[in-house]
Amino acid sequence: MTSQDDRTPVIIGVGQAAERPTDADYRALSPADLAGEAARAALADAGALGDLAAALDVIVAIRQFEISSPGARAPFGASNNFPRSVAKRIGADPARAILEITGGQGPQRLVGEFCEAISRGEARAVLLVGSEAMSTVLTLNAKGEAPDWSETVEGSLEDRGYGLEGMFTPSILKHRITGAIPAYALFENARRARLGLDRPTYARRMGELFAPFTRVAAANPYSASPVEKTAEELVTVSDKNRIVADPFTRMLVARDQVNQAAAVILTSVGVARTLGVSEDKFVYLHGQGDANELTIMERPDLSASPSAIAAGRKALELAGRTVDDMAVFDFYSCFPIAVFNMIDGLAIAPDDPRGLTLTGGLPYFGGAGNNYSMHAIAEAVAALRARPGAFGFVGANGGMLSKYSAGVYSTTPADWSRPEARRAKIPYDPVPGLEVDTATGEATVETYTTTTTRSGPAIVVIARLPDGRRAAANQASEAVFGELAAREPIGRRVRLETDAEGFNRFTFID
Repeated sequence: MTSQDDRTPVIIGVGQAAERPTDADYRALSPADLAGEAARAALADAGALGDLAAALDVIVAIRQFEISSPGARAPFGASNNFPRSVAKRIGADPARAILEITGGQGPQRLVGEFCEAISRGEARAVLLVGSEAMSTVLTLNAKGEAPDWSETVEGSLEDRGYGLEGMFTPSILKHRITGAIPAYALFENARRARLGLDRPTYARRMGELFAPFTRVAAANPYSASPVEKTAEELVTVSDKNRIVADPFTRMLVARDQVNQAAAVILTSVGVARTLGVSEDKFVYLHGQGDANELTIMERPDLSASPSAIAAGRKALELAGRTVDDMAVFDFYSCFPIAVFNMIDGLAIAPDDPRGLTLTGGLPYFGGAGNNYSMHAIAEAVAALRARPGAFGFVGANGGMLSKYSAGVYSTTPADWSRPEARRAKIPYDPVPGLEVDTATGEATVETYTTTTTRSGPAIVVIARLPDGRRAAANQASEAVFGELAAREPIGRRVRLETDAEGFNRFTFID
């Protein structure tokens, strides 16, 4: 099989859809309706002369945030078979309907999986699709409206489960690290300490990293927040830009209140030609690396994710390209550390003239739940079609820097005669026994953040015990908050004590 053999996988269509409550033509679409809009846009983008919708034999849907954990419930109801709900809207009847696991790595990971399936003759035409309508949920709730978005659709469904294993540990959860914002804040502060920077200097660097993202978002018609901001505006604390977890202001974190959808259509070259798709639509995946990371308490270094970097390097290696060969990038940008980690590891400057985002990034374009990177892929396809022969890189992150998928794309044909030469999973070995659930005695602060829960604000630290094991601990006293404000906490000695309820509490002792 040559690079243009009939079984060579190729992207032939991409589509996006979005609406804002402030739009004049706002329709308050459900997730399924938004996904249908994006799928129709992808079909139109392919420009097939034949019936492409009828040719789809696989539809894979990304989970909305509201159905991404066992206890989550969609406030207005949901489809019992989301991929088939989308299929119904575009006149498709695929043999397989799949619901992917939770995580922002999903769209990129699925491109690699189904490129491989197509190259092996296990699929012919595949639609990948996802959507979020969280902004509409909030808007309608505020109005006291409660539409019924529930649907019952007949047909098989391959539900891959939630895939939440390894994101949190019981001790981390118990001590108030219960979501992405405080978890990434731990990583961000650890990186700052590794670089030896004080808090104002590091804040400025976060703002300088993300200010160019806002310029891209401001020009993107699908952006949830198309407003250009300066670096200073992004990091200056105010009533509208409060600290959500030290060191993050609200403007530095992913914006999940969006109404956005995106879709990608993959076929074999043979199917595309049979359907009359013009070859100027063809974009090929040249290399993909997938990786999982150790749990937060197992990682040797809390300031980085080596597995994510390895995934990016593997994608470039399998594509036979280097960072210098890339014309465009889109790095997953839920928080600054997610971008810093990759550009540190790939030796890319924060102000690289090629730019680090194609969409405008999750805080400004919008963090469309698990589906953000479908938008990134759609933008990459459009950018590369406009620059035939150029190469682009998409990095997709999931969990707590837990899962990463990276892909390298081009209009230049790729040889998929040996799928294992195009897609690889990075192995990793767990390091059990590093986490201590309860701890008493002296320890050294490795990283920290602040959180706010129903019981009020608290400081959370990850501390190293003398034997190298880690313990999480928290404290809410005014004296400890005063110490945090007055002095750098990382590297300081603390005394840990376990209270009657099994919580580790800390006090500074140096």
